[in-house]
Amino acid sequence: MKIEKCKMWVWRGWVSCLMVLVAGSSFADEPKEPRAARSVHLGYPAPEATVFYNEVTVEESVPGSYFMVCGFKHGYFGIQELSGPEDKVVLFSIWDPGEQNDPNSVPADRRVEVLHHDQDVRVGRFGNEGTGAQSFYKLKWKIGQTYRFCVKAKAEKPKTSFAAYLWLDESSEWKHLATFRTQTGGEPLRGLYSFLEDFRRDGRSAKQTRRATFGNGWVQTTKGDWVALTQARFTGDATPLDNIDAGVKDRRFWLATGGDVTNHVPLKSSLSWTPLDLPAE
Repeated sequence: MKIEKCKMWVWRGWVSCLMVLVAGSSFADEPKEPRAARSVHLGYPAPEATVFYNEVTVEESVPGSYFMVCGFKHGYFGIQELSGPEDKVVLFSIWDPGEQNDPNSVPADRRVEVLHHDQDVRVGRFGNEGTGAQSFYKLKWKIGQTYRFCVKAKAEKPKTSFAAYLWLDESSEWKHLATFRTQTGGEPLRGLYSFLEDFRRDGRSAKQTRRATFGNGWVQTTKGDWVALTQARFTGDATPLDNIDAGVKDRRFWLATGGDVTNHVPLKSSLSWTPLDLPAE
């Protein structure tokens, strides 16, 4: 009896131990809930260009949102909501050459040069997602209002200068925010795109909706011709969420991510629309 009891307790001990190990393994392997909404993008097939024009209309926003309008191989340009509706900016950024993340590690002769910035624009260095120069212009942009962006590139081998312009409705003029120059080998504008991003990444932000339309995009090619951006490819980052969507409405592309968004268009789908007229200004 004693031996049988001993065997029984040993067996029960092994079962208990096995259950704990299995449960522990299950908890350890359970995926963590994403802290950020999934980033979604529109990639525009386009010839090499010297001018990139695009428009954005934000339909839904929350703190920690980036609505990037004019993206290209060496930088990006768009609007952000920082801490709330009263804290909004226009952001224009250009990368240094290389893949480093510490802005202080870049030698002076390889850093982005600041050739111009408006008196209302703050400029500085950035890191962690590559390194480079960036400019901030405070603008209390509004939901439902369309904003117009333009980037001009001038090849100066082995570098290229990129100038950012924002159309101001109240004064009916283009505001030249900044011009940055970086080492590119003399490349023009290429690899054009737009995106929506949740940069707050606090868990709660993953459950909030961001939505915007992008459209009436045009480029001036290196040969001087104007070409409308009538096609886009819908892509997303690796965040394991499917509450993302994209489409075409009123001859404009739109993107949505987070919250109660339901997916109807598969990733890697191609979208297209009929071009509007290029604004006269």
